Amino acid sequence: MQFTVGFKLKGKAGHVVVDAEDALVAALKVKAELPEAMTMYVRPQNRRGDARHPSHVPVDERAEDTH
Repeated sequence: MQFTVGFKLKGKAGHVVVDAEDALVAALKVKAELPEAMTMYVRPQNRRGDARHPSHVPVDERAEDTH
């Protein structure tokens, strides 16, 4: 299942879409990648709303691109 995780990092808000089993796992994946970020919300992905406001690269894909 995909979750949208909203966070605040260095005074700026952002969000990413994460594949996870539940909301807690999604939040922990983002926290592992961005330890200094503060998690603001976690919710199931909303296709219509998220299409209007595209997210950043999903955390799982970002980890693969760094190699």
